Amino acid sequence: MCEKCAELTRRSFIKGVVIGGTDLGLGLYGARLAQAEATKLKFSTWHPPLSRETRTVWTPMLDEIKKKSGGNLDYTMYAGGALGKAPEHYDIVAKGLSDMGYFTATFTPGRFPLTAVLSLAAWVDGKDLAVDIGNSVYNRILKDEFKDVKVLELNGCIQSYIWTKKPITKMGDLKGLKLRTPGGHQTNYVKALGAEPVFMPPGDVYMAIETGTIDGIVTCPPVILAFKLHEVAKFGVVTTFGCVSEGMVMNMNTWNKLPEDQKKIVSELGTNPFRTSGGLTRSEYPKLIEEITKGGVKMVELPKDEAQRWYGQFQEVTRKWVADLEAKGLPAKKAVAIMNEECEKRNVQVVACPPEFKKV
Repeated sequence: MCEKCAELTRRSFIKGVVIGGTDLGLGLYGARLAQAEATKLKFSTWHPPLSRETRTVWTPMLDEIKKKSGGNLDYTMYAGGALGKAPEHYDIVAKGLSDMGYFTATFTPGRFPLTAVLSLAAWVDGKDLAVDIGNSVYNRILKDEFKDVKVLELNGCIQSYIWTKKPITKMGDLKGLKLRTPGGHQTNYVKALGAEPVFMPPGDVYMAIETGTIDGIVTCPPVILAFKLHEVAKFGVVTTFGCVSEGMVMNMNTWNKLPEDQKKIVSELGTNPFRTSGGLTRSEYPKLIEEITKGGVKMVELPKDEAQRWYGQFQEVTRKWVADLEAKGLPAKKAVAIMNEECEKRNVQVVACPPEFKKV
């Protein structure tokens, strides 16, 4: 090779190294920049870290959001009492202590008055179904109660039963019993049946039942398992009390800062987190009951006539609730009719809906 050719080759090599190195450096810098700009969402829930809700719903949903965003939407989980007590979880998100989270409206009586319609006694055996109903009702009549957050989904819960230390077979057996309720309609149902409602945080219920401070609890099967209450409450009455009104919301500032593609991902996967994750869906419900019964709990079916007596009392509670809210200028009767209509579309019976409130 001539000296001139050799020199050209050396120059080309050096030029290639410089340019290639610069490109590589820019590439690494760009990757670092993209990594630095990834958003880490703080997610809060009052459900315990090892509960079904956290393990089979929230964590899988957040992992899916992270995956679909290419890692640009990461998260930190704050479960249980990490950021505050159960009734505080709406404000935890609204005030920005977390970016996104699950809250229970029923834990703050009177704050979301119309949203209580989602907790009317109905036969709902999966959270995926509850979200379908809740989102539809929200879009039709509940939006005004949530102007300070971005609502991703709103729902009632899986049907609640009474869980007690001794068997209950008729309304008279409840007289004088102290039952923990979440608030809202369930509190008034318990009163209507002759028992005494007691409110306390879910984490205090186990010891309260064990020591006899209370006689039982009105709640859904997932909560029984989450707090191991099947170890102390050995009888379950199979008659729906409905459950709480709750949902998943996002801090408005956090939501507004997300680019449109990330908003789309969060909306798609968060609109029905139970269907996204497969947790606590209708197909999972029989497994919950099976686990509870394997833990030594006996499920007691009420005779049909006895159950109807209970539902008659529930309907009286609904009538009073409607009258009270209508007197304050709130369209409670319309809300009940919409709830019933959305349930009927999905073959769900709202046992607490009086016949005269069934149509909008």
